[in-house]
Amino acid sequence: MKRMDERKRQSGAAKDMTKGSSLRLILVFSIPLLIGNVFQQLYNMVDTIIVGRCIDTAALAAVGTTGPLNFLVIGFIMGITSGFGVLVAQRFGAKDEDGLRKAAGMAAVLCMIITVLITALAVGTAMPLLRLINTPDDIIRDSYRYIVVIYIGIAATMLYNMLACVLRALGDSRTPLYFLIISSILNIGLDLLFILAFRMGVAGAAWATVISQGVSGVLCFFYTKKKYPMLHLTKEDFKWNGKIAAKHLQIGLPMAFQFTITAIGVVIVQGALNVFGTVKIAAYTAASKVAQLVTQPANTMGVTMANYAGQNLGADELDRIKDGVRKCTIVTLCFAVTAMGILFLFGRPLCSLFITNDGNREQVLSAAMEYLKISSMFFPFLFVIFVYRNVLQGIGKSFMPLMGGVFELAMRVGVAVTLPKRLGFFGVCLADPIAWAAAAIVLGISYFVIFGKILREHRAQKEKRASLTS
Repeated sequence: MKRMDERKRQSGAAKDMTKGSSLRLILVFSIPLLIGNVFQQLYNMVDTIIVGRCIDTAALAAVGTTGPLNFLVIGFIMGITSGFGVLVAQRFGAKDEDGLRKAAGMAAVLCMIITVLITALAVGTAMPLLRLINTPDDIIRDSYRYIVVIYIGIAATMLYNMLACVLRALGDSRTPLYFLIISSILNIGLDLLFILAFRMGVAGAAWATVISQGVSGVLCFFYTKKKYPMLHLTKEDFKWNGKIAAKHLQIGLPMAFQFTITAIGVVIVQGALNVFGTVKIAAYTAASKVAQLVTQPANTMGVTMANYAGQNLGADELDRIKDGVRKCTIVTLCFAVTAMGILFLFGRPLCSLFITNDGNREQVLSAAMEYLKISSMFFPFLFVIFVYRNVLQGIGKSFMPLMGGVFELAMRVGVAVTLPKRLGFFGVCLADPIAWAAAAIVLGISYFVIFGKILREHRAQKEKRASLTS
């Protein structure tokens, strides 16, 4: 096995997370990632703000109703690429340079295959799915124009997410941030150009997103090629390796299906919401964008812990994983309380950014705040989900996170098909919070049972080895 020398391990901004203070490493890694996630949400928000302000409430609803369908596909991509990154992180933690390159090469091959399949499936099913979720007739045409463009750009999304996951697996969370900032600025400029100057409507907003995502992916590619000698792949690294491919898919598919399962629940909730008309859809869209912004620390800590756990598993440092989870959980709960306070204090003015000054403004704002107040009280459940789920995935135990997603889906669907009929829009607002609480309980118990068993076995083996050498 070829080992990485110190010079190569320090190339680029790679970060070894197997030594030093666990809390410090987690925070240092997560801060650039958090900034990047916030920037990504900000440019998504600006995208939606420009649509809502520069077109009308119906256009805002049209884009909003495609959100779950977008998440259905993009969530799968995020899950599968994060899963592929786990094996890369493990090989990096084990200082196995040959294994690292082979893992990265096989991930690239799998991504190309998956991109072709998903693009064809997504484009072909876009209109049937929009009709299936009760998209109102007055916005369905714009919804279709928007989501089809997003689906056409799946290759750009896959490129950026895969390269970003590889860089993060090496402990480099700063580089994807820099390119995401560039992408964010470009996206805003293209939004204004396509919507205001070229009058392309919602399709213009979609093209702006796809083009900017593609630019960030290309920048990641050239940076990785220049700065990371350990990732200079040869034809041999792209040669099909069934063992590595199976390992990637064993980790990646459950993570992807977990996102997909969650997305299916969100699609069903959207179908229940669409029955209430354009005003409620617009309100839900605005409120969801604001909530996604303030909950980015949850996603950030999850990605951080997946990479932290993967590297430390590769280095056989399981006690560090336990210590990191404990400290990360405390930090994450503090973030949850802070996010809750932000929404109660500033939720209304933030939502108002999305809404044009027409006759529906107050109705939209009132419904948006109803959603935010209900959901924010359940943020502690949502935030800890990311910690436990990603740690289990980072150590290669993807089955229970998948089952947690199934349980979350069952609760979300159960609420969506029953409570809105009795409680109206209030019932729709309860779907996510109840699902979060259920999933948090399942994943929390799973982490303590599964990792506790692994840790006991690990300590017993260390004691046995120590006794044999004494």
